[in-house]
Amino acid sequence: MWIKVLRPDAISVWRDPEVARRLKWYRSVMLNETPAKFVIVRSIEAPSNLGDLDEEELWRIHDELRKVAEERFEEEFGKGVYWEKLRPENPSYLDIKIELAKRILRRCRFCEWRCGVDRVAGQRGVCKLTDRAYVASFFHHHGEEAPLIGIEGEGGSGTIFFVSCNLNCVFCQNWDISHPRGRFEDSGIEADAKKLALIARKLRLDGAANINYVGGDPTPNTWVIIESLKYLDVNTPILWNSNMYLSMETMKLLLDLVDIWLPDFKYWDDECARRLSNVRGKIGYREAAIRNHLLASRYGDMIIRHLVLPNHIECDTKPILKWIAENIGDRVLVNIMGQYRPEYLVQLDPEGYPDIARRPAREEMLEAYAYADELGIVYRPVS
Repeated sequence: MWIKVLRPDAISVWRDPEVARRLKWYRSVMLNETPAKFVIVRSIEAPSNLGDLDEEELWRIHDELRKVAEERFEEEFGKGVYWEKLRPENPSYLDIKIELAKRILRRCRFCEWRCGVDRVAGQRGVCKLTDRAYVASFFHHHGEEAPLIGIEGEGGSGTIFFVSCNLNCVFCQNWDISHPRGRFEDSGIEADAKKLALIARKLRLDGAANINYVGGDPTPNTWVIIESLKYLDVNTPILWNSNMYLSMETMKLLLDLVDIWLPDFKYWDDECARRLSNVRGKIGYREAAIRNHLLASRYGDMIIRHLVLPNHIECDTKPILKWIAENIGDRVLVNIMGQYRPEYLVQLDPEGYPDIARRPAREEMLEAYAYADELGIVYRPVS
């Protein structure tokens, strides 16, 4: 049973014309005026012999059907949710995504570490997961950005926290589930696709405004999340809450499933990313973040989060805000976050991380806000 919590700003935020414009699709799905993307995607017919096709052919068909999906999104916008019209095909475009995700799982490259391990065979890469997913908790989150907790400010965001992460931030506030020191199964419940769909179903039917996949990070669990949408029988916005160190393959699978993106844009300086989040994959953090934010902004609604780190205004905050303003600033909202506090390894060894061993100063936050104002970034409604 969830507790009813009122957030007046969740009502007033929709009076802002820029919020209403930039989150137009998400709001319509939240109110059941438009089918969620996954509902439309699984109503698109696919060839019947998916298991016999090689991965290259699957991607070719996938990319062709993606064009069909984009046309259907435009056709269905604002026309209501009619389940008879949107009944799933068997197989569907969603089944192609499921098949591709399972192929990726056998040579894992869901993120840009591109470990290449066979997780089905029990091999483990950076995330330390095999082909099992673990949910640490799920609940109605009333502390998310105002547009994400329900049009009346009551239902909250239907948040599902996964165990594990593909980064290792030294200041992680969720380190106990991102990098548990014991067995993963002791940090959460195992959830297959059907169980995950039941969790999402309950959250939505109990009033959640969306289904919010987070962690840890959802990226290592992409395969089970996508498969769960095959069994989810309620309309709901799908929200991807991630560090965005995703591979291009994962982005292609998600672009026409995610209704609203809630990505972190952590760093601009790759050395900061290496030192503070152990980003040492096949490409640098900045390259992956730029590519993925740009793609996501073209294919879905988006609220970008940037956590302001003390002493990192010049190397990270300002260049990130400048890039957003120059490349996607007219179609996204930005949450400039002042919630940083020394946690996890920083708390244990503040002398090892002297630059971030304190909270950001008021002057640093005011400098970040002033720079965002100068750039014309829309941040106030969600910060």
